[in-house]
Amino acid sequence: MEKYDVIVAGSGMAGTLAAITASKEGLKVLLLDRNKKEEVGKKTNWGWVCGDAVAKSHLDFIKKHTGIEFSFPELEKKVDGVYALSPNLKSKFLFEGEGYILNRPLFERKLLDIAIKSGAEYMPEFEVEGPLMENGFITGIYGKDAKKQHNEINARITVDTLGVSTNLRRKLPENPYIDRFVSIDDIEATGRYICTFEEDHKDKLFYDPDNALIHLNQELAPGGYGWVFPKKDGRINIGLGVQQKSLEIRNAKLGKKDTLHTLIDNYVKYIPVIKNCKIYDEFNNGKGYWSVTVRRQMESLVFNGYMGAGDSMAMPNPISAGGIGPALTAGVLAGETAVNAIGKNDVSIKGLWEYNILFNEAYGNKTAGLEVFRTYLQSLNNDVLNYGMENFVSGKEAEELSYGRVPELTLASKFKMVLKGAANLSAFSNLLFAVKKMKRLDEIYKNYPKDIQGFIHWKEEVKKEIEETKKHFKPTPI
Repeated sequence: MEKYDVIVAGSGMAGTLAAITASKEGLKVLLLDRNKKEEVGKKTNWGWVCGDAVAKSHLDFIKKHTGIEFSFPELEKKVDGVYALSPNLKSKFLFEGEGYILNRPLFERKLLDIAIKSGAEYMPEFEVEGPLMENGFITGIYGKDAKKQHNEINARITVDTLGVSTNLRRKLPENPYIDRFVSIDDIEATGRYICTFEEDHKDKLFYDPDNALIHLNQELAPGGYGWVFPKKDGRINIGLGVQQKSLEIRNAKLGKKDTLHTLIDNYVKYIPVIKNCKIYDEFNNGKGYWSVTVRRQMESLVFNGYMGAGDSMAMPNPISAGGIGPALTAGVLAGETAVNAIGKNDVSIKGLWEYNILFNEAYGNKTAGLEVFRTYLQSLNNDVLNYGMENFVSGKEAEELSYGRVPELTLASKFKMVLKGAANLSAFSNLLFAVKKMKRLDEIYKNYPKDIQGFIHWKEEVKKEIEETKKHFKPTPI
């Protein structure tokens, strides 16, 4: 049986970058993909379902570590920033800075071309079914090839980039390091359309050709938000994400039977500047639905002979559900770690631990705090969201919170701005509670274990803070 240094299971963004990084350093790499080559990175039969937005800082990270640069046409549209708007549209906060809206299929194809040129062996139409295990180590994968024949392939390291529904993470042996399953309450159902449209009139609260817009509105998108992202030639990427529990509560209180599908259609109608929205079905990618995790990434990303990256490890931003940036970052760091571990002849969890530290420093240390803030936001109805965004925090403080940074808020001095209404006072008190939890988790993640020793206790501390947060905040969309 042919043996590889590294098997990368899944040829999305994280996977191809892991393969590129490892192959460039001379490792023998096999890159597996369930799709045909021309559909590399496709998430589902619906296509590459995503908002397709990525911050410039993440692309700068890729250039610094790999030398890879991107341009048009894979970077389809530059945006100056991402703005979040309150339900009544009276408050508008910068959520993230300069970035791009991708042509996702072309972006994925470019990465694959680079991976193959870097020396990775590419095997399309392979369905990974689970991990091979021996003496407590993951030693490769098994699955079915393009002819539906059973195959077992060995490797010293397996990199899991199969996505949110990965068979590899879910079939790991029970262990105290990586959670094998994700709670349904930490998953959002998302859907989006890529459309051509006629602009009925100008209103940058609903459509801005230079900025990406996020609408917070618990009636339109319970437990999540809607987005309107500009694309080239007057097209848009429009969609929303919802939490199932919040949707059920909202439907029950309003006496409705809305689904994700009907909510998206209602959202398109809600945007008054958009007329004659027609699906733009290039690459059969115009309309689609998918699930996204909105929790902190797995506390450990490694096991014996195993690393995970991207959606497989619950890496999307817990507030925005943006997964492209962390996936790109993690793919590079996973490849670099694989090179170092094989060079040292140690692919155990101890030998791969460096990856945990690197990702935590590059991105992961803020995500538990963001999970707290997401849980807080889901406890607010539209009236409280409107009042809170106008009175509780400044634009600068909101920006800091959206990045997962915990500023030194002078919230105690702002009680004078709170009306003597129970809902507002409660929401403000809850904001103080959330910020306190974010600060605590920030401290915990600053002390991420430098090795496997102490990890179990550290993970228990994280879970304690998250569980207390979720016990304190319950979804209240209406």
